[in-house]
Amino acid sequence: MDPEVIRSSRRTLGLTIERDGSIVLRVPEDCPQSVIDSFIEQKKPWIYRKLAERRLHEQEPPRKEYVSGEGFPYLGRTHALHIVDGKVPLRLYRGYFELDWRLVDRGRDVFILWYRQHAREVIERRVDRYWDRFSRKPSGVRVLDLKYRWGSCSADGVLNFHWKSILAPMTIVDYIVVHEMVHLIEPNHTPKFWDLVGSIIPDYEQRKGWLKVNGRHLDI
Repeated sequence: MDPEVIRSSRRTLGLTIERDGSIVLRVPEDCPQSVIDSFIEQKKPWIYRKLAERRLHEQEPPRKEYVSGEGFPYLGRTHALHIVDGKVPLRLYRGYFELDWRLVDRGRDVFILWYRQHAREVIERRVDRYWDRFSRKPSGVRVLDLKYRWGSCSADGVLNFHWKSILAPMTIVDYIVVHEMVHLIEPNHTPKFWDLVGSIIPDYEQRKGWLKVNGRHLDI
């Protein structure tokens, strides 16, 4: 158990376990190695507990087969799939996903492209909704495959979101959006950061908890 140590201009030590299971310790630039070693030793019980909790939620959801009747999520609701002779690769029509039969073998790629396109539209609207709550405005919005992260905020103010965010209910999408927008003002997860999140989304802890429990199952 060797955490990755990142030195920065921060004043305190902060330990996080990333979604891929890696352990990251952020420390001040001039923090002595003896202080780092002592901090890690003190936090070992917490690390082991968190890693054990992760293992309980690491069961991978079954992969989709892209057959008629199979359910696919979008904004927290599940829509059955119809395989059709379609004029477009994929659409959501009258509560059903319709996938052109010629593209079944590439079903996952087709769905991801659809999700990415619609995620950008939805997320940009949610960013606009909260825009006036922030003194610093984002310089752009991107939807990517962020691997084990739901979102990130770059130093130049670009907000990045995982396309899988759009599979979650809108309340969770809002939490992810606000979380990253607050990083425009407060880069680290300090008490001030969470106070700012709570001032916009008072029940953020419940939404954060929902994402922690259900996030691994948001996949296709």
